[in-house]
Formats: sequence, structure tokens, C-alpha cells
Amino acid sequence: MQRSSIPYVRPGQVVGLFGGSFDPPHKGHVHVTLEAMKAFGLDRVWWLVSPGNPLKERGPAPLARRVKAAQAVMQHPRVEVTDIEAQTGTRATADTVAALQKLYPQVRFVWLMGADNLAQFHKWKDWQSIIETVPVGVVARPGDRISARMSPAARRYAKYRIDGQARHLLGRAQAPAWCFVNVPMLDVSSTQLRIQGVWGNKVLPE
Repeated sequence: MQRSSIPYVRPGQVVGLFGGSFDPPHKGHVHVTLEAMKAFGLDRVWWLVSPGNPLKERGPAPLARRVKAAQAVMQHPRVEVTDIEAQTGTRATADTVAALQKLYPQVRFVWLMGADNLAQFHKWKDWQSIIETVPVGVVARPGDRISARMSPAARRYAKYRIDGQARHLLGRAQAPAWCFVNVPMLDVSSTQLRIQGVWGNKVLPE
């Protein structure tokens, strides 16, 4: 898989955007990516390895290290690891989405997130502009199903939720639109891996 600062994509394609610090990246990220691609009918998925998460006090490992690790973990011809937020100078998701839509006006984007992020989505900068600009695909993670479905964002946009049986239509839906899918998940997190000292002197987790 080749990394490019500004990925190439054909006009009209549906691209899932999977953002995060990936500190470190792991098989759970890969699993969510592949399940989301299948569930929501995505042509491609881009990992947006963030220079830093505005909601986290401590900074992540160096960006170049996380990108290199992510490239090694995520091996799929339709998934590209990018540092595009560093290229666009954006940090908040709303700003990143706006920048990508300017760069790719003929591409349909879908923002991807875990159910844990939906539970606190209302705390994100300009969160309403995100869901009203691009469809949002939510993939359930262990223990987060109920809290996500009862979250302020889920309640406010309840009438725009696409039924799980029609999830493959999400990429072509007009925003606001979102879909919640339950899939078998791997119970692993970057936080757990950092606590276990996985990064250490290694580039990748086992």
C-alpha cells in the first residue's frame, strides 16, 4: 500500500473517513474498517491519522511513527493510511470534513466512528455541522450500544437514522443521515495497549 499526502479517488466514489490518533494502531481498527466498508457499501476508506486529538490532554506518539505503524497494520487495497490533517492544517473533524469537500467536490464522504464516539459526539466542535454535511456510519463496540443510542446526538437526529437493514444505502444518502450497526467486535483498545507498554521500542503491536 502506497502512502500519498493527498490520496487519489475517482469522482463519484464513496469514501469512508476513519479518524483517530491510532496511538497505537491495532487489529481492532482494522476490524472496524473492514466491517464498515462492507456494511455501508463504501468504495474506499481513508485512515486519517491525526496530529493530535483536541479532546485529549496528552499528546500522542510522533505522527510519522503512528503513520508507519498504521501502514503495517492496515493492509488492504481499498484502504489508505493518510496524514491529510497535517497537510490541511486541520484538527477538528468539522474543519477536516470541510477541507476534504473542497479538495474533492465530486466525492461522497461518510464519517465513520465507534459507538463510544457517538456517545460523546455532542462534545465535538461544530458536531451538528458534521452530521448535517456528511452521512455518519456508527459501528458498535463492546459495552457502548445503549449509551450511544441514548446519546444527545442520537436523540436529536433520531428521525434521520437509517435502518440497519438499509445500511448499504448510507453512502448515497443525503445528509443528515446516520446508521448504527452491530457487528462482532474485537475487545482491544489503544489505551489498553499503551498501558501494557506495547509501543515500547517496537513499531507495531503484536
